[in-house]
Amino acid sequence: MESYYRPFMTTGLILILLGLLFVLIPILAHYLPSIEKVPWYIIWIYKRDGFYFATSPLLIVFSILSIVVNLLSRKGNV
Repeated sequence: MESYYRPFMTTGLILILLGLLFVLIPILAHYLPSIEKVPWYIIWIYKRDGFYFATSPLLIVFSILSIVVNLLSRKGNV
């Protein structure tokens, strides 16, 4: 019967950790250097008329590469 509750326990622990993370982010942001000092290839921020868009060029490149590798590794297994 214990294995039946394991997914719920895991989900609960993940949600607790996410909650702690969301509480700690503003506290840590106070002590971290300004976001403008981070190199552009790690995080890129677009600001215009109160609209902010932040992304990571490294994450985008890694995602595209992983999709290409995944598609090429299928070799007709569709």
